[in-house]
Amino acid sequence: MSSHGHKGRRQIETESPNAGFQIAPMIDVVFVIMLFFMVMANSVKVEYELKTALPGIAQTTNEEVVMPDEITIEVSEDDLVTMNEEVYDADLPPDQAKKLPTLTDSLTRLKKDADDRGSKVLVTLVTEEQAKYGRIIDVMNALAKAKISNVTFTVGSEEF
Repeated sequence: MSSHGHKGRRQIETESPNAGFQIAPMIDVVFVIMLFFMVMANSVKVEYELKTALPGIAQTTNEEVVMPDEITIEVSEDDLVTMNEEVYDADLPPDQAKKLPTLTDSLTRLKKDADDRGSKVLVTLVTEEQAKYGRIIDVMNALAKAKISNVTFTVGSEEF
């Protein structure tokens, strides 16, 4: 009886399938992976070609980019107003100097010239720490009359 049991075990061993390395399923898996990457590579290319426009930025793809005209207006502690290192309206009587007529005319001309070229006027208003607010407002009024709205404020330090 014991020899019969031993023979039965041996039979089961020979009947068990050969668990070797199967190459056919591996080839199938490789082809599926390759197909997946080919399809994904195609969709990645399409994503790069999408044209997107961020809000607030004009779409100027074909046109040449026009650099803005940058102007620096400085207001000193003693009420002197200078634009690009040139003093304006210093020799006028106080009632006229408040209106800054020469500065206003110059700004208006600059704005018109920039509009004709399709450019923008960027103004940086540099004020010394002890400059009078009234004088700064005079300069802002001149900018408003010239219809210039792109104004950046900086307060000058000892370095200027």
